[in-house]
Amino acid sequence: MALKPEPTAPFHSVQYALRVLETVSKHGNGVLDAQISRETGLPTGHLAPLLLMLRREGYVEQVTDGAYVIGASLLLLGSGASRRQALETKLQQTLDQLRDSVGAAVYISRYVDGEIRVTQYADGPRTPAVNEWVDFRSAAHASAIGKCLLTQLDQNGRRDHISRHKIARLTSRTITSEKVLFSKLDSQPATVPVLDLQEYAVGTVCAAVPLTAGSSAGCLALSLPVEDAHRLRSAADTLNRRAAPVLLSLAL
Repeated sequence: MALKPEPTAPFHSVQYALRVLETVSKHGNGVLDAQISRETGLPTGHLAPLLLMLRREGYVEQVTDGAYVIGASLLLLGSGASRRQALETKLQQTLDQLRDSVGAAVYISRYVDGEIRVTQYADGPRTPAVNEWVDFRSAAHASAIGKCLLTQLDQNGRRDHISRHKIARLTSRTITSEKVLFSKLDSQPATVPVLDLQEYAVGTVCAAVPLTAGSSAGCLALSLPVEDAHRLRSAADTLNRRAAPVLLSLAL
């Protein structure tokens, strides 16, 4: 299975953020934004929002003279066996904040060994998770998560998945034609959220944006009850804008 070489805006932001963190790490006593700009080659206009995001996530801190130093979140990651747990904890905190920001349950899903896996999610009493009435692994053709992951696979990868998980009608809106499905996946712009308008489950609408980290496809998704469908596009846009911190947590 191969990924399509279509890096998204969050992917580029994370590449730049990692360069910024590397530069700040080299300067134990702090470094000013002008020096960071010179060493990373990033213009101030691009650097400012990155530093704001890194400060918000706790990866860098600004001290009294305006210089930037490594923040508590990055220090807590440490190394060794505790690192994975620290990363999962930080990622869950980011998801919880995102859930509250978009007012919807949010999910991280990865395509691993030919299967869809929801690896972490954040829901709550006012933001219930979708009822997984059909295993997500068998519903890639219908769910926002599944379609978003399939858009990141090449044609052979998609066909392999569909050959193992036959297309089935889950609701009256479900696409049941492989040709129509693949056509829609091919026409899906990389920077536009993938939508599920009651294709997976009656009463639920969803959106997903790609999170390609390394050699595996991934996505960040949200779900809303159909009575809140009027909020779906604005929530999806917020999800897209806020994808970079989640992807950064996965990349560290």
